Amino acid sequence: MKFVKADWDPEAPGFRLDAHVYLAELPRLRADLPPGARSFATDPGHYDIAGAIRCVKDLELAGVHLATDKSGGLVLDFAPNKFKHDSGLRISYSRVTHFSIDYEHSIDWMSVDTVLLDEILPDDDGGCLHEIALTDASITVRCADLQAVWEDAS
Repeated sequence: MKFVKADWDPEAPGFRLDAHVYLAELPRLRADLPPGARSFATDPGHYDIAGAIRCVKDLELAGVHLATDKSGGLVLDFAPNKFKHDSGLRISYSRVTHFSIDYEHSIDWMSVDTVLLDEILPDDDGGCLHEIALTDASITVRCADLQAVWEDAS
């Protein structure tokens, strides 16, 4: 990620998380983001780590659904963390031109990959680049736009 910091600190040990630089850049970037990405990135609760409403931190990766036709669709489902969230999150991407999940290391004591932080940047073609740092991996999606919907956990 270009502005958001989400990395392992072996000295602590624990994760170092910092979205302050990204949040400072977001007013400049927002006009170049497609509408769905802009709405998701600028949601006031998105980076409210202590808050439970609309914060991506600690959501659990629950599903990856790729379109089997040529629509270029992708859906990522995130389940709520039972200690923090009331709702899960579904992110639907349109006209995906790149998708990857890269595993950099493994944390044996974690049963699921959870979101540390994410970052959405404008792309050269008018779309966006969404990067999501997970506890064990990182997800990268380059697409035309995305729609993020918070869904009731029940």
